[in-house]
Amino acid sequence: LMGADVIKNEITAHAVAASIHVTGVQTILEIGGQDSKIIILRDSIVTDFAMNTVCAAGTGSFLDQQASRLNVPIEEFGSTALKSSSPARIAGRCGVFAESDLIHKQQLGYPVPDLLYGLCQALVRNYLSNLALGKEILAPVVFQGGVATNIGMVKAFEEALGLEVVVPENHQTMGAIGAALLAMENYEYTRANTKFKGWEVRDFSFNSLTHECNDCSNNCEVITIVQGELENQDAKSPKEVKGNIIARWGGTCGKWDLAG
Repeated sequence: LMGADVIKNEITAHAVAASIHVTGVQTILEIGGQDSKIIILRDSIVTDFAMNTVCAAGTGSFLDQQASRLNVPIEEFGSTALKSSSPARIAGRCGVFAESDLIHKQQLGYPVPDLLYGLCQALVRNYLSNLALGKEILAPVVFQGGVATNIGMVKAFEEALGLEVVVPENHQTMGAIGAALLAMENYEYTRANTKFKGWEVRDFSFNSLTHECNDCSNNCEVITIVQGELENQDAKSPKEVKGNIIARWGGTCGKWDLAG
């Protein structure tokens, strides 16, 4: 819809950005607001990765919720956690259990710094025992995503791994930086004019239509995106759609695919 010059997945984008910022990076830990992932590289090539998009435990939104409940500004989470002298042991395998255990420990009178750093340790244990299970984590290790701002999480990872964890200056936007680098590389190779529609694209109106393609026995569901008004609302198939078609996808064979 934006008129992207290249379309790449976030794993590739994060790996490209990390490789530019940290020479010889072999492990990328990435935790954002809604999901988390681990990427393994060898000789600048992604050899393995895993993503967690289901469990909220360990994401930025979960940490934000717990900081709010303890009346600690999220910006002060890490610095407060580092004041801990005896971290609370928090159950971190599930977000619901972690929150319940945190409340219980709070009722027992644990100091806020011990609760916060205990939570950092719990979330790191959960990350390493799930996403990183069976993966060889080697240095250099790079920590990306918004949660890398939390120095408590950085320290917890370093303690658990026994390795230095590097946090790039622009860790929150490494995925975007990687995508931009890939677009620049594509331009240097093709010298093609950009297809980017400009920031005014947010003011455009879009309509979508879904049809079943009956050209073969697969009966694929094909989605068509039209910019502006549809010229024929009653179209019965993808081929009948009229208007400024800017994107279409869904067919197994790819015959209908059109990137915006």
